[in-house]
Amino acid sequence: MDIIKSYFPELSENQLHQFEVLMRLYPEWNEKINVISRKDISNLEVNHLLHSLALVKFVKFMPLTTVMDLGTGGGLPGLPLAIYYPEVKFHLVDRVAKKLRVAQDIAEQAGLTNVTFQHGDVLEVKGKFDFVVSRAVMPLGDMLKLVRRFISADNKNAIPNGLLCLKGGDLENELSRYKKNVLVDEISSYFKEDFFKTKKIVYYPI
Repeated sequence: MDIIKSYFPELSENQLHQFEVLMRLYPEWNEKINVISRKDISNLEVNHLLHSLALVKFVKFMPLTTVMDLGTGGGLPGLPLAIYYPEVKFHLVDRVAKKLRVAQDIAEQAGLTNVTFQHGDVLEVKGKFDFVVSRAVMPLGDMLKLVRRFISADNKNAIPNGLLCLKGGDLENELSRYKKNVLVDEISSYFKEDFFKTKKIVYYPI
């Protein structure tokens, strides 16, 4: 937890406790259900929890902001963000029931009350959200086709509502047709760990 604390000294004792719950439960669950690569579970704090929190460095969500985490898997980036933003509402969606059960159990044991869950296809989701977030789920073009209809026109944050994706590697081909609209932010400008050298936040206002 020292690395997260060093980047986010504003976290309360309760929030730090909630992150400790995540640090304890993800490895336990991963022995039963592979929600994080078993080769990478030892890097949970940096490669998964801190990576999720990169979005906090990019935009500060206002209270009552609504966020859908599409393809959340075992709850990333939704659960770390829900800990950081207790006054923001998060809706975590995934098609794999067993992974979503992991996220639900961890959220319950961490005492998170600002998170809801939905098993199924995104086309079954109802309602509007200020932002949709995702972590390496699918190419930007495919994601945009799915989420445009969910984005609320009621902007309440410092940036317009839209899509926020955590991605890595060479994105030149994937993003070439969206250059006029998309903003790419290097996570290495926030976090010094080697893991983040190729990691990016891709923001598309809608």
